[in-house]
Amino acid sequence: MEDEKKRIVVVTGGSKGIGRCIELRFARPDTKIIFNHYDPDDEAANETIKLVEKEGGTAVGYKVNVASPSEVSDFFKKIMDEEGRIDVLVNNAGITMDAILVRMTEAAWDRVIDINLKGAFLCTQAAAKVMMKQRSGCIINIASVVGAMGNAGQANYVASKAGLIGLTKTAAKELASRGVRVNAIAPGFIDTEMTAKLSEKVKEAMVAQIPFKKMGQPEDVAGAAAFLASEDASYITGQVIHVNGGMYM
Repeated sequence: MEDEKKRIVVVTGGSKGIGRCIELRFARPDTKIIFNHYDPDDEAANETIKLVEKEGGTAVGYKVNVASPSEVSDFFKKIMDEEGRIDVLVNNAGITMDAILVRMTEAAWDRVIDINLKGAFLCTQAAAKVMMKQRSGCIINIASVVGAMGNAGQANYVASKAGLIGLTKTAAKELASRGVRVNAIAPGFIDTEMTAKLSEKVKEAMVAQIPFKKMGQPEDVAGAAAFLASEDASYITGQVIHVNGGMYM
């Protein structure tokens, strides 16, 4: 019976990086975290579960392709069958397949749009139906600074994140009357596994664009997510919170 009283937080792409950090921020005895991932194995997911438990929370992970309507439907059906509600959804799943526009393949375009934008649409649609009936809920979309300012070599990624910002605003207008809030966080250059693979020269060029002269941490994004999901943000919807060290103003 105790689990029925827990706050249910769903995070996509939650086995590592920003997703994992968000889950650790939400980890507490009165919260159950349900995340999905699309890793080749469950190693990172199992590590995330252990870290959440260490913080006093409860977590469970599933392998789900967020671009698959059937897999997303099954994922949310399982959540509702077992928990009966969804309080927070964080659409964090995302990939990059970079190339300059004239050399970008159609497959690379489609794959990034499918995961980053279609995946968020499918998950938002599924969660919104639940939250509308509850007349409560919070949806947080992890966009990107480049979705607002553009970035050479990332036409697919930028388009997906700009689209996610538009989806956020539209969903916020449609769901507000049912007590559901929808906001986005647009991280700047964050120190993650993805950026760690970049050369020092590229990193230096990135940092040079930031007034704070340093990269952000996943915890900075997690803090914004915790705020948007809290009662302190109860009158905030349809907004994009930029977490970028002043890179874009």
